[in-house]
Amino acid sequence: MHVTEDRRRVSVRLSILQYVFVLLFSALAVSFWVLQVVQHATYRELAENNNQRTLALRAPRGVVFDRTGRVLVENRQSYAISIVREHTTDLNRTIRLLADLAGVEEAAVRAIVNKHRSEPAYRPITVIQDATLGQVAAVMARRLDFELPDVVVQQVPTRRYPNALAAHLFGYVGEVNDAQVSGSDSLKSGDIVGQAGIERTYNELLMGEDGAKRVVVNSVGREIRTDSEVQPTEGKRLQLTIDFDVQKAIEDGFAASGFNGAAVVLNPTNGEVLGFTSRPAYDPNDFAAGIDRATWASLNTDELRPLNDRAIQGKYSPGSTFKMAVALAALEESVITPDFTVYCPGHANFFGRDFKCWKASGHGSMDLRHAIEQSCDVYFYTVGNMVGVDKINKWATLLGLGVPSGIDLPNEVQGLVPSTEWKREKMKEKWYAGETISVSIGQGQVSVTPVSMAVYMATLANGGTRVTPHLLKAVDQGDGRGWQAAPAPPPQSTFDISRDKLQAIRDGLWMVVNASGTGGRARIKDRDVAGKTGTAQVISNQGRLAAGKTTRNLRDHGWFVFFAPRDAPRIAGVVFLEHGIHGTNAAQVAHHILDTFFAKEDGRPLPPPPAPKDMRLDFSDPFGRRATTATDE
Repeated sequence: MHVTEDRRRVSVRLSILQYVFVLLFSALAVSFWVLQVVQHATYRELAENNNQRTLALRAPRGVVFDRTGRVLVENRQSYAISIVREHTTDLNRTIRLLADLAGVEEAAVRAIVNKHRSEPAYRPITVIQDATLGQVAAVMARRLDFELPDVVVQQVPTRRYPNALAAHLFGYVGEVNDAQVSGSDSLKSGDIVGQAGIERTYNELLMGEDGAKRVVVNSVGREIRTDSEVQPTEGKRLQLTIDFDVQKAIEDGFAASGFNGAAVVLNPTNGEVLGFTSRPAYDPNDFAAGIDRATWASLNTDELRPLNDRAIQGKYSPGSTFKMAVALAALEESVITPDFTVYCPGHANFFGRDFKCWKASGHGSMDLRHAIEQSCDVYFYTVGNMVGVDKINKWATLLGLGVPSGIDLPNEVQGLVPSTEWKREKMKEKWYAGETISVSIGQGQVSVTPVSMAVYMATLANGGTRVTPHLLKAVDQGDGRGWQAAPAPPPQSTFDISRDKLQAIRDGLWMVVNASGTGGRARIKDRDVAGKTGTAQVISNQGRLAAGKTTRNLRDHGWFVFFAPRDAPRIAGVVFLEHGIHGTNAAQVAHHILDTFFAKEDGRPLPPPPAPKDMRLDFSDPFGRRATTATDE
């Protein structure tokens, strides 16, 4: 009986165990069915996601054209080599091998990776911009050997500046820095943005919108297929006010002269910038794919400061080119009339001090027109003393001097036209009447930027409207409407100048170029060019005596400011030669600019670039014919 009961218990237990196993295997079967059939699509997607990469497709920046449709800035295709940390098992090994294959310093690659370590691991870190074909081939060969599955080679658009001109105007591009990322909602680390010039000012228009490509890769990183792709959107196309031929004429003129400096050429009626140069310059192409440390160091240590935009950041004494501001102040304040005369014996005494004219033998009796023509210092010493520094400040400011021009370029600096209030606030001292004498001929505390001098001449040319120089003419939004005119910035100020008084100044400027003045080298037949030369001392005669032999960096600066034609001006501007010795040298550069402008206007062949042997430059040292800080031509 007991045996029978034991067998029954065993049989029940076995039955229960069988049911348990049946239930377990049934549950497993159902689970496998759910996983493999019901949720097949879901788990397939998850599996593929483990072997997918999302690659950014960089948007080409907008192409930049001149006012006639000529390409000034464009894009080219290049290769970028990146590391995707998400797919690496040994990052240090990848860095070492990649640096060895590409022939670059391991420390440089490691520094780039370390800089981006805080970013998401799936985001590629570009370690070699603008890779050579040799570098690309070496990396791709190792990827096929499955040694670098975490390295990606992509074709990307890179900025190209096809013409060696206007570097400071165009500026350059570079990888966005931390400050720019933190100050923007749209920028992310690794973006390429404008860092100077119009590339920076109009970066939002030029930048475009990046796309993305989602690819499936196998276990060794080889792409199997493209799952999806969103094409990048190219940046907006910009048309500048720049005239390529005028711009090239400026560059050619400077090259032939052998001097550094700056030039700005405007349309005096609306402020459009026709040409803009600062020299020495740099090659923006060096920055397009990431500038190397050696080139960057050489640019920063060069004593000629090629990164400095002299047109908007250089402050210099204007010399005799300032005399028209003094003349206008005296005329508009009714201190003198155009017929007011001063006798110049070669010097004049003010406040117990003798001030020399640049012409030691004197000019004799001078009225306003002839005083401008001959740049008689004694005449303007006398008139400036009669007007006073505050009235000079008032009218010089209205003409555009000592204030920002408002040009659409970053980092413009402000010049200075002194006043009694300025000295009281800045130096806690009173203004002495004797200081006005030096200011009257553009020396002393007066400092100007070349761009402000261009505005100054445009204001004299158009009769009292201080235009705002600007570079953007039109934008193509890419919506099929073509070029849409960009609204011109309003004038900075407008004031009425008596026609007769303004004509006296214009006549004097015309005589500088077309009569017996010092600007004859800028003369263009039948074009009534009006202009003024100026030679501004870098160091006083006493200082030069103490320095001994005159070195290049102690030479005087040369100015030439102009507009043409005299009575219906269509062009105005400035040529500034740094240590250019004489204003007549600047006038020769201006001649080629003006000749090119009018040749293009007339439809005749453009003049060929001048050769150095064609430039009748004056290298004589003016030292020895002055005895004060007075300036001449």
